Amino acid sequence: MGIQDIIEGKREWRAHVARVKALPPDYRIVYEEMQKYLFKVGPVSLTEGGLLSEIVDFFEEGAAAGTGVMDLIGPDVAAFCDGLIGDAPTYADLYQQSRRRKG
Repeated sequence: MGIQDIIEGKREWRAHVARVKALPPDYRIVYEEMQKYLFKVGPVSLTEGGLLSEIVDFFEEGAAAGTGVMDLIGPDVAAFCDGLIGDAPTYADLYQQSRRRKG
């Protein structure tokens, strides 16, 4: 990864954060909770960028339609996030596999 990649990554992240800040307050709160959850659960592919941007797209569409955020995702934020990542391997999965190989 070169310096240009780092600069571009920062630029993209700042644009992403600006989109999140432009969401209505209830959407922004739920997004931030989802982001925390996903960073903790750690699907390996999360750093590749698509999922968080897709969530913001989904939220922007819901807000534009006047739909409440909880009407979009349901009452359980963690369950919604788990549904998004599905069977995607997580860092916890990788850790468990490495422990099994060592043991």
